[in-house]
Amino acid sequence: MAFSDNSRQSLIPNFLYSSSSTTSLLMGKSINHSNPSLFPSPSPPKEQQNFMIASPSEPFGKIEMYSPRFYAACTVGGILSCGLTHMTVTPLDLVKCNMQIDPVKYKSISSGFGVLLKEQGVRGFFKGWVPTLLGYSAQGACKFGFYEFFKKYYSDIAGPEYAAKYKTLIYLAGSASAEVIADVALCPMEAVKVRVQTQPGFARGLGDGLPKFVRSDGVLGLYKGLVPLWGRQIPYTMMKFASFETIVEMFYKYAIPRPKNECSKSLQLGVSFAGGYVAGVLCAIVSHPADNLVSFLNNAKGASVGDAVKKLGVLGLFTRGLPLRIVMIGTLTGAQWGLYDAFKVFVGLPTTGGAAPPAAIEAAKE
Repeated sequence: MAFSDNSRQSLIPNFLYSSSSTTSLLMGKSINHSNPSLFPSPSPPKEQQNFMIASPSEPFGKIEMYSPRFYAACTVGGILSCGLTHMTVTPLDLVKCNMQIDPVKYKSISSGFGVLLKEQGVRGFFKGWVPTLLGYSAQGACKFGFYEFFKKYYSDIAGPEYAAKYKTLIYLAGSASAEVIADVALCPMEAVKVRVQTQPGFARGLGDGLPKFVRSDGVLGLYKGLVPLWGRQIPYTMMKFASFETIVEMFYKYAIPRPKNECSKSLQLGVSFAGGYVAGVLCAIVSHPADNLVSFLNNAKGASVGDAVKKLGVLGLFTRGLPLRIVMIGTLTGAQWGLYDAFKVFVGLPTTGGAAPPAAIEAAKE
């Protein structure tokens, strides 16, 4: 994801970010780049300005914005934020999937947990945690890494003036582009996870579930749910990123009495979690019908979208399992943004979202 020297000198949309060093960077001040690199990369020419964000402790040296090290850091942050959080809420996901597949047996959240506890014991609540961890780690790597890439790419195409004016459209386009790639990485593990969680006796986990799934449905069967997955995840991710960026900006504009770059890192991370939680509630509502379709198609061999609509009903597609999913996705999304931005702060990068100082925007337009 490296850019040429010319593109690094081009319209870098620093107004999409905010940090204590943003203004000085945009005014062209050069920052020392002598610290050792975590991910070695060729040094730019001396006359070229380096856009750096340095953390107080600089555990990995200084990271040049939009450099290979920047995208690598965002990718690792995505792995941690998505993989760990989805694995943690496996019990909620397990009940939710079973409520979608068998609403007669799993009538409500409380009764669903009761049925699982009675039939499978405490260990049953974490059934499918391995494909969940692996699948969503791969998805998170692509989702966050490519989002940062496409956000920069589309901003460069638009130019600083239009990128500032239509930044929400850039967030939407960047997140949608990233999710198309991320779902290809997620789909096989998602298919195995749903089958393991919703078909009693099918398999204990990934080790025996994956080969059994392939024998039953073929390799292409792992991607049978890709289109519904896109239908669920692309609107979800567009809402997740665009609403988060907007909500965080509104927090700093209306709820916090000082600019983001004057706030402590702990306060910024608190804003990231709160903004992520609100965004997660919106995500759950937007993507829930497709989530019901994914669960249905991955559970029933040879089933079609028409079969799902016929069995669940249009109202059921929008409402079945929704309260539990709102709780799950709200908590999940808040934790993801908190972890992602915490990792960015740890490696010396600014947190995501928030309005840049007016001077920085004006400098970007010049």
